[in-house]
Amino acid sequence: MPAVIYWVTGLTGRGDHMAISIGTLVAFTTLQQALFRPLVQLLGVGVDLQSSMELFGRIFEYLDLPVDIAEPVHPVAAGPVRGEVRLDGVGFSYAGSDRPTLNAIDVTVPAGRSLAIVGETGSGKTTLSYLIARLYDVTAGRVQIDGVDVRDMSFDALTAAVGVVSQETYLFHASVAENLRFAKPDATDAELVAAAQVAHIHEHLESLPDGYDTVVGERGYRFSGGEKQRLAIARAVLRDPPILVLDEATSALDTQTEQAVQDAIDAASAGRTTITIAHRLSTIRDADEIVVLDQGEIAERGRHDELLALGGRYAALVNRDADLVEAAL
Repeated sequence: MPAVIYWVTGLTGRGDHMAISIGTLVAFTTLQQALFRPLVQLLGVGVDLQSSMELFGRIFEYLDLPVDIAEPVHPVAAGPVRGEVRLDGVGFSYAGSDRPTLNAIDVTVPAGRSLAIVGETGSGKTTLSYLIARLYDVTAGRVQIDGVDVRDMSFDALTAAVGVVSQETYLFHASVAENLRFAKPDATDAELVAAAQVAHIHEHLESLPDGYDTVVGERGYRFSGGEKQRLAIARAVLRDPPILVLDEATSALDTQTEQAVQDAIDAASAGRTTITIAHRLSTIRDADEIVVLDQGEIAERGRHDELLALGGRYAALVNRDADLVEAAL
């Protein structure tokens, strides 16, 4: 705009015959810029409003999605949880799937006992563990804790009853202490240390310059895979749930780190009902019961020695693991 004003003024006069003085021209141009600046800003506000409406449309579209897992309106008032887990005719199918992922699963884990679930990839092991923590709802049958259907329990009660250590550990860009207190916000420093000792990570944390105030970094990149898994175990121990679900917690670790994490798992499992989803069968030999899944159904069940004697699917899985170890050596 100033260029247009100067150009038009130059065409209308020359030298002494100019319609306006140079000072008036500069003053007018300056005034014009002062007047147009708010207008340009207002146009920018319009662009921002249009962009914001598009973003709000996406946000409200997400908020309007139906709730997959709804908390019961009148949850069952449960007393102290002993830890018995019962799967009664459990079936589950993913939306759009042609066949059920799980079918007619009947398993009872007494309080304080251990169950191991093994099988080939895609057999439904992880899905079964998600049903126990009610990350999914069953499509047939029911999952019970101490005789109470998990769908009848409040979210707070279910969270206090079941602790999950998954294959992938989720850590926040915060200190170690803050990550641990995510499980129990009012935990004292002494409780943090006790949980870390159970998880065999206390000595390593103490050796760090900032100790428990060490920032773990985004997704815990400052810690190794085994250290992150032990932090996840410490977080589960801090919550002190009577039921502990371990979803292939050592599958991505090397042998030495796996042994350290397994020691932490053994310590954390003491006195709890433990359900272990295992990929490496060396970690579940001492389980009270082992269930072998095949295409979503129970193919075999029993203790380690009993299943080996059968010479069936479990024995084949054990032999396959042994061959893989020999090949690695």
